[in-house]
Amino acid sequence: MKLATYNLNGIRARLPRLIEWLDREKPDVACLQELKCADESLPIADIEAAGYSAVWHGQKGFNGVAILAKGDQPQLRRTGLPGDPDDTHSRYIEAEVGGIIVASIYLPNGNPVGTEKFKYKLRWMDRLEAHARELLEDERPVLLCGDWNVVPEDRDVFSVRATQNDAVMQPEARQSWRRIIHQGWTDALRALHPNEEKLYTFWDYTAGCWQRDLGFRLDHLLCSPEATDRLLGAGVDRWARGEEKASDHAPTWVTLS
Repeated sequence: MKLATYNLNGIRARLPRLIEWLDREKPDVACLQELKCADESLPIADIEAAGYSAVWHGQKGFNGVAILAKGDQPQLRRTGLPGDPDDTHSRYIEAEVGGIIVASIYLPNGNPVGTEKFKYKLRWMDRLEAHARELLEDERPVLLCGDWNVVPEDRDVFSVRATQNDAVMQPEARQSWRRIIHQGWTDALRALHPNEEKLYTFWDYTAGCWQRDLGFRLDHLLCSPEATDRLLGAGVDRWARGEEKASDHAPTWVTLS
């Protein structure tokens, strides 16, 4: 079973890239982020024509998350994180597919540091930490997939010096990440590639970052212990980043027995 996460940076603008990737890689489950479209504008007919069913939580022009399943209908569990009924951002959706609980996450970027946006990022991570702990208590296979907007370690970015003021690099965000990991989650990509350098999933559009391989590791799949027991492989579909009019993220995936 192959499960993937993919920040599309606009599903309507990248629809040909999404369909191309689904056709080539054939993930069983695909968690999408940054749809940038309202619920009623999701191109569901194109997705279904590609062989996938979906649940989604959209927002016009911003954010937006979805979970696609090949030949199966995802069973929606929740949209939005608990803990803040006034939060209007479409950043979290959770469903069950094939006996596995899957969440698609688009964590706030938080830039610029020192503003309300960064405070919101940290509050959002606190809420995610609380919900993640609840998910572990059920002792079921769970995957938290998405664009986490956190660089876990210095080796996960092309230059610490050049990015030191970015919200994804701040100690507070990394501490929040570690608190979640230490609950018992496995960072699948790093666990299966412990010594690999340039294990990137994102390359900015500016300054020739893709061409120069100046990347970040921002897209993560965290596995509960029950999912980790079934973990066979993990990787990044770097080829997708090099396509015409590609997203600035590459799909990132795991395979489970």
